Amino acid sequence: MPEETRSVGYICPVCGNAVVARRTAFQLAAGDSALPCPCGKSELRFRQLGDRCEVTAPCLFCAKDHTAVCSNGALLRRKLLALSCPASGLGCCYVGEEEQVFQAMEKLERAVDKLRLDDQTDSRGAFLDEVVMGEVLAELKDIAACGGVKCGCGSADYGIKVSCAAVDVVCAACGAALRLPAATPDDLADLCARYTITIPGKKG
Repeated sequence: MPEETRSVGYICPVCGNAVVARRTAFQLAAGDSALPCPCGKSELRFRQLGDRCEVTAPCLFCAKDHTAVCSNGALLRRKLLALSCPASGLGCCYVGEEEQVFQAMEKLERAVDKLRLDDQTDSRGAFLDEVVMGEVLAELKDIAACGGVKCGCGSADYGIKVSCAAVDVVCAACGAALRLPAATPDDLADLCARYTITIPGKKG
């Protein structure tokens, strides 16, 4: 029986290239490891902490490293695990099933291409895509008007925090949050296909 593999991907903030590789479940869970960019100037790092793993990813948007801790169960079994930049909402790295990781990386590359184009034309606004962000906020409002926004804690009261490329829907009762990407037309299409938004409530 072949050993289970996971795909891992990020975009190097130095050279701008996508870095995607396969790692076996054993490689990810057995000890500390890294996925360096071929340019040698950035790397994605995994540090084992018993039954959890600390993931540190370089960020293309703010040029800082972002760190998150997840369970090894999530690292090895979730369809797609994403670490995103708190400032922009853009993804920093993805770990998961090959098809899911490649789809997420393609979306991220399209968002990054738009960032570069905006920089070249000096037209970068408050949001990565003003139209997409406006439509995402309107769609969120429509879903909420139909009673479709709720939290796992039972509350239907929420607030939103808007960043450059995402909207965080935050439960007013328990403070739990759900991030909705708002960077590309695909993100808008994904939201339009939903009738409900459930914030994963914090366990009391």
